[in-house]
Order: sequence, then structure tokens, then C-alpha cells
Amino acid sequence: MPLALLALAVGAFGIGTTEFVMMGLLPEVADDLHISIPTAGHLVSAYALGVVIGAPLLAAATARMSRRKVLVALMVLFVAGNAFSAFAPDYHWLVAARFLSGLPHGAFFGVGAVVATSLVAPERKARSVSLMFLGLTVANIAGVPVATLMGQHLGWRATFLGVSAIGVAAIASLALLIPRDGAEAPAGGLRGELAALRSLPVWLALGTTVAGFGALFSAYSYITPMLTDAAGYSDGNVTLLLALFGVGATAGNLVGGRLADHSLRGTLFGGLAALVAVLALFPVLMTAQWSAAVAVTLLGVAAFITGSPLQLMVMEKASAAPSLASSANQAAFNLANAGGAWVGGLALAAGFGATSPAPAGAALAVLGLAVAAAAYGVDRRRAAAGAATPGRLVAAHVPASEEHVHH
Repeated sequence: MPLALLALAVGAFGIGTTEFVMMGLLPEVADDLHISIPTAGHLVSAYALGVVIGAPLLAAATARMSRRKVLVALMVLFVAGNAFSAFAPDYHWLVAARFLSGLPHGAFFGVGAVVATSLVAPERKARSVSLMFLGLTVANIAGVPVATLMGQHLGWRATFLGVSAIGVAAIASLALLIPRDGAEAPAGGLRGELAALRSLPVWLALGTTVAGFGALFSAYSYITPMLTDAAGYSDGNVTLLLALFGVGATAGNLVGGRLADHSLRGTLFGGLAALVAVLALFPVLMTAQWSAAVAVTLLGVAAFITGSPLQLMVMEKASAAPSLASSANQAAFNLANAGGAWVGGLALAAGFGATSPAPAGAALAVLGLAVAAAAYGVDRRRAAAGAATPGRLVAAHVPASEEHVHH
């Protein structure tokens, strides 16, 4: 695998750290800015909103630029957003800074995935995407816990300065390691990119992402009360268990990338089926501490097996102009974050118990399987129609040839 993938993984590590660290710093931010924790929670939403808006917008705006320059520019914006967060004078400026930090997120992963696959042989495309995503999953094991501890001991502003430093390292890595000839400006431009989004298979792939990762976030958004109220863990042990989720996600990401290079759709169906099973078993697994730890790890494995297959599927369905569709998949991932948390919250509000968001997530994963099956059906029908068309043309052509010879 080319060293340039390391540069993409460094950028992904910084983005993953800044995305998830705010959840651990809410008490410190709330105390410092004299706001409530629910109000501070809007900072998480502001980042997600930035991702959803920025992913397609920035991918479209940079459609004619060299992808290497786009990646560097996106990381410059990332550094600016995090530095702005570190020096934000009050809550409202911090909301704006978090929104700004989220803008480059989706476009970076979208364009980065296109560049990653251009650097390797066709049979290693999914693996190259999974190696870029490795930075995101490792951030949950190392980046987020370290950044949270930094915020607790040095102040939350120090955390965002640290994340800015990671961004600077990513800029240097991208400038040095991404080859100029491997990331040239796409030929189609904005019109070609927009045309790719008119494809039904692209939208079915995006729908699979929303439902499949919505299943994950239905449970993961409420994993702390599950671990404390159902499994009996203390608050202090939750951070360690969330690191176990990161370990599972990292393993699932690497396994999914390797398997998807052999069977893209088989890996997707298998991952979603595993996610259904794990989430359906969550209420049982949360009755003991040891099995709860296993459940959290398996949740990470099952969910992230589907990460690189989904990204690659969207890119293949929009093969003529993949950057915008690939970035839109990252927006879909963040819609899944918000939608899954909403579905899990409905289950809790209905009084079904602390573990009820997990079975609700299992239902979303079943929906994801249904959408993936519909996409498979559409592909088969289109392939059959494409195979039949040449035959009809030949049949129509033969009599004309014979007539020509006769004359």
C-alpha cells in the first residue's frame, strides 16, 4: 500500500478526534462558559450540521480543482475551525467555530476515498479506503481519550489547539506524500458531478448508509446509560469500554476492507446481518458486565465492517464523477448519527427500558438490508437489460446486411 494513504489516515485521525471529543468535554465547556450541559450539547449538533452542509457544498465547489489541492485546502479549513474553537470568546462564537470545523469533514473523506482508490490496483480499492478510515477508528481508541484528558487537566481550549496541531501535521503529510499525477483535476467538472447524483443506484447506496449506520447510532448514542443502568458499570469505567468499541471498530474496518475486495455486496449484506444480530442480542448481553464488554466490542466490529464497502459502492455507482457522491455518503453518515439517536430516544421515551435503543437499532439495520436488497435487484435488472440490448441490435442488423448483399 502506498505511503500516501498514511497522509490521508493522519487527516482522518484529526477529524475523528475533533468530531467525538466534544462529547467528553461537555461538562468542562458548560462550566467555563456558564451554560447548561444540554445547551453545550448543541455544539455536537453544530459540528454535524457543518458536515451535512459542507460535504456536498465543498465537493461541488471544488469539482474542477486538483484533488491534491482540495485535500490540503480542506485541512487548512479544518485547522482554522479548531483554532477558532480554541480562542472562541463565548458560546455563540464556539457554535460558529464548531460548524466551521465540521464543514471540511465530509468532503475530506469523500475526496480522500477517491484519491485512495486511484493509488492502488483495482483489487485493493476497498482495502485502501479502509486504511484511510483507520485514522477515524484509531481516533476513538487513542485520540479521543487523550484529547479528553488534556481538556480535563489543561482546559478544553488546549484540546482544540492540540487538534489544530494534528491538522498542521496532516497538511504537511498531504503536501509531501500525495502524488500530483495521482490526484489531478477531474475532467467532468461540476456538471458531471451533479449528473452522478441523478442515479437511482447512488441514492439506494446512500439510503443503505443512513439506515445501516442509523442502526449503530440508535444504540451507541445511549451506550453510557446502558452500561451503567443495565450492566452495572461505574461511570469511571465507561471510557475504557468506549475504547473497546474503538478496538472493535478498527478490527471491523480492516476486516471489511479486505473482504470487500473479494465480494463487495457479500461483505455489505454480511455486515448488516451481523449488526442486526448483535443489536437484537444487546438486552441479553447487557445483563452481565463481561458480556456487556463483549457486546460493545462486537457492535464496533459489525458496524464498521460495512464502512468501506458502502463508501466504495457509492463511488462505483457514480464512477463517472465520484467525488460529490462520495462526499454525500459522509453527509449520509451524519444524518444517520442524528436519525439513529432520534429513533433510540423514541424507544427510551416510550418506556421500553435502558437497552431498548438497541432493538430499535436492529429494526433500522433490517431496513438497511431491505434497501441494500432493493439496490441489488435494480443492478440485476439493469445488467439483464444491458445484456439483452446487444442481442436485439444484432438481430435487427442481420437482415439489413443480407438485403445489402442481395442488392
